[in-house]
Amino acid sequence: MTGCGLLIAAPFAATTAYAEEDASEESAPKEAAVAPAQPTPAISPPAGRETLTGDWGGLRSDLKQGGVTFRGDYVSETFSAVDGGQRRGTTYVHQVRLGADFDMDKLAGWQGGIVHVTVNDRRGVGMSSDFVGNRLPIQEAAGGYYARLTEASIEQNLMGGKLNVRAGYFAMGNDLGGMPIGCNFVNAAFCAHPLSMSGDSGWYNYPNARWGVAVRYKLRPDVVLRTGVYQVNPRLNDEDNAWNPFAGGTIGVLLPFEVEYDPGTRPGSRVLPGHYKVGVYYDTARVNKQGGGGTVKGRGGFYILADQMIYREGGGSRGVSLFGQFTANPQISGQITRWYAGGVVKTGTFKGRDADTIGLGFTHAVVDPRLRRLHVDTAPVPGSYASLPAGETALELSYGFQANRWLVIRPDVQYIIDPGAFSFRSTPNALALGLQVRMQL
Repeated sequence: MTGCGLLIAAPFAATTAYAEEDASEESAPKEAAVAPAQPTPAISPPAGRETLTGDWGGLRSDLKQGGVTFRGDYVSETFSAVDGGQRRGTTYVHQVRLGADFDMDKLAGWQGGIVHVTVNDRRGVGMSSDFVGNRLPIQEAAGGYYARLTEASIEQNLMGGKLNVRAGYFAMGNDLGGMPIGCNFVNAAFCAHPLSMSGDSGWYNYPNARWGVAVRYKLRPDVVLRTGVYQVNPRLNDEDNAWNPFAGGTIGVLLPFEVEYDPGTRPGSRVLPGHYKVGVYYDTARVNKQGGGGTVKGRGGFYILADQMIYREGGGSRGVSLFGQFTANPQISGQITRWYAGGVVKTGTFKGRDADTIGLGFTHAVVDPRLRRLHVDTAPVPGSYASLPAGETALELSYGFQANRWLVIRPDVQYIIDPGAFSFRSTPNALALGLQVRMQL
């Protein structure tokens, strides 16, 4: 791995914008992904109930008080390809997620223990896979159109909350490598992990779960260390195994390590909030070399993720934030060898719209040169290496309208440059217009 750059980013703002634990990718569902939201200044969305279905006549609150918290959310994304790509057309995808958290202290006297259970269902037709033909999914909720078990885990808080251990069946991206600020956008390249992580190794993001153990240690209020051990089993992506977490096919384990620094989170701090993550990971599986030539034992990667508020209006959450990402993966095992992303998010757009956001971002994914050379060498029609696009770029402009506490409506514009880069063909740059709807159930 050579070459690295620092990314700057901004704190995540809209309340429901990070509802997804992870986004997914149409062409390869394991790309899916959103990590738990990081601490940010409180936002004041419109008053009213927090969920679409309310308090169920008081039953929901009673159950929560007794130790059982029900949660759910819905997201739909309707997009039209209006220019370029492979063909024009309109598509719709949606995701429904339902889950429950069981506070074992209240239920059984098990101090610090929490049990999580989550199921997920996706339906629809993907804009990227069926119309534009690009690698960076225009719809964050696209891919893996079936119902599945996405979590059955036990979490334990120790040392007064400084140490947290989770074990069971869950997406490792729920704990590592996430940027919640990215879910102010719709493209899965932003929300909420760089796709190079899951595209180049056995890293799996929501809704794709694996067996694993996650460890999080708070070194001090603004420094967190994360690590763990996670199963690498591609067969668990198959629809036939959607409800069979014990399916065979394990080929290795993935070992990550991440350090996060969160300025502005210490009590009484006057520093503008931000989040900076540096991580490495190693996958022990033996896989085919990119571009042919046998197999290679082990895949790895390196990443830097950052977000930083640079301007705040008053003492609340209105302000401007920057974000950025960089990842590096070796050519011998990585389909995406370099990943660059960045952008700006403005929280609080107009008078009285403190929780609305407007974001402008870009992502550029570099195609492994070994794959480009292989295509030139094996193509039925001779061509030149230089004529193939070196990578794909996504540009996105998005506005998040916080209609109430449980509903966000997000008009969105995306422009895809070189959408045929990862399929080694010349495809016209594409323009897609769409609308995302998020609801807390």
